[in-house]
Amino acid sequence: MHINKILEKSIRKNWEELAMSDFNGISLQYRDVARKVAKLHLLFENSGIAKGDKIALCGKNSTQWAVAFIAILTYGAVPVPVLHEFKPDNIHHIINHSESKLLFVDATIWENLEIEKIPNICGAIRIADYSLLASRSDNLTNARKTLNALFGQRYPERFTVDDVVYEEFDPESLAVINYTSGSTGFSKGVMVPYRAISSNINFALEKLKFLGPGDGLICMLPLAHMYGLSIEMLHPIVKGCHIHFLTRVPSPKVIIDAFAQVRPRLIIAVPLILEKIIKTKVFPLLEKPYMKLLLTVPFVNDRLLLKIKEKLNETFGGQLYEMIIGGAALNKDVEKFLRKINFPYTVGYGMTECAPLISYAGHEENKVGSCGRVVDGMEAVVDSPDPENVVGELKVRGKNVMLGYYKNPEATAEALRSGWLYTGDLCTIDRDGFIYIKGRNKNLILGPSGQNIYPEEIEQKLNNMPYVCESIVIENAKGKLIALIYPDFENLERQHIADNDILKLMKDNVAHLNKDLPAYSQLSDIKIQTEEFEKTPKRSIKRFLYQHKY
Repeated sequence: MHINKILEKSIRKNWEELAMSDFNGISLQYRDVARKVAKLHLLFENSGIAKGDKIALCGKNSTQWAVAFIAILTYGAVPVPVLHEFKPDNIHHIINHSESKLLFVDATIWENLEIEKIPNICGAIRIADYSLLASRSDNLTNARKTLNALFGQRYPERFTVDDVVYEEFDPESLAVINYTSGSTGFSKGVMVPYRAISSNINFALEKLKFLGPGDGLICMLPLAHMYGLSIEMLHPIVKGCHIHFLTRVPSPKVIIDAFAQVRPRLIIAVPLILEKIIKTKVFPLLEKPYMKLLLTVPFVNDRLLLKIKEKLNETFGGQLYEMIIGGAALNKDVEKFLRKINFPYTVGYGMTECAPLISYAGHEENKVGSCGRVVDGMEAVVDSPDPENVVGELKVRGKNVMLGYYKNPEATAEALRSGWLYTGDLCTIDRDGFIYIKGRNKNLILGPSGQNIYPEEIEQKLNNMPYVCESIVIENAKGKLIALIYPDFENLERQHIADNDILKLMKDNVAHLNKDLPAYSQLSDIKIQTEEFEKTPKRSIKRFLYQHKY
């Protein structure tokens, strides 16, 4: 079914139910969402916005952001989500490159933008209340001023459930332009068609049946990224769920408070959130001598693991059916521990270019180290002579695949070849169809005798070492492998370890790690990072910023 019709059906069916709330802020019923969408449709219509025109959205996650996105999509204009954390120059560039005619923006972001640098927009609308921040168009100014009157003329009796009718646009036509902010550093406008969004949402409707009307869900991921937009916002809305938007930076305390209040059945997260909770709350407890002893006693061991699982489930609200991890690889020690306590997690895989789903399997069947099977409507092939044992690049094709990159035929031609999308991810696929990602093609390092070195695999091992928060492995100008390490300063301080001992600790870690690595992939040096690595919206390290630093 077309995404617009799925949205229409859900709004009609769940008319009186709560649809979305800003955490500890305003709440909207589905009927309120429908009414606001109808008003924005009238605003677009009377401002001269045509079907296919681009409208940029730049702000923090909120109910008003979500409503504006749904309104743009169902009107037939093209939403262009822009990450609110981008610097002003980047925001100016995306608005101009996308040829956006209108801008929805947070007032705090607007203060740092320069209207003369975005000459093609007819105006800017404040996301919080849809008031005008700036206008270059009499039509826009008049439409906003008379919007309530226009609404009364269009719906003279009253606005009812029967007035919710959204047009079904050509599935192949452009629905969204989503600008990537990948680890390679080049921001490309991914052209997502209606068919790709519809396919993703239909899959979620079919496969995630444990989530239903009235269930609460917390939206933590940025809505300007396809993972958050499709799976954490559109997917629950079409099921009649109640979304709670964390409008502030999701610190661990804010997140845990939200879990306790909302008690979600489904949590969509990046590994960093889960890893931080387990590495700080659980692992230190398990390292205590008496706990190590208890874990060796069979009956006590089982009871203890069950208690730990119950405590962890309580941390996530107590009603969790499944946690879906995506956006990056899950730490192997964390995954091993989650398996041991039978925690209901699973790891999925996707990319902006597939809006975003490529693979998923429920927690009951997914395999350790895997990110699931290819989703319905998609095919996957590994470019390898032996896909089960020899790593190769993953190619996919099907309903979820993009149309190409906006105004970038060279990048489109490189990514889309002979009907296949070349993902740039290196993996194997087992005989049951489960995908195992090894790393990015662009991150691959050739060893001294032509051996393939996957830095992500070394980083996984290094990140499991004592007091290592995160790391990246790069090749320096002399062709040597070095590790850039951001230590776990919080834990080091708690253990009263002096600054001048940190380098020695990290060198000991690397010496220990090198014993388990082949000679060609051993680390020759380390560099301590005093600040956290810069990240993309899905919390991957922006490797390009560090690769030529040493």
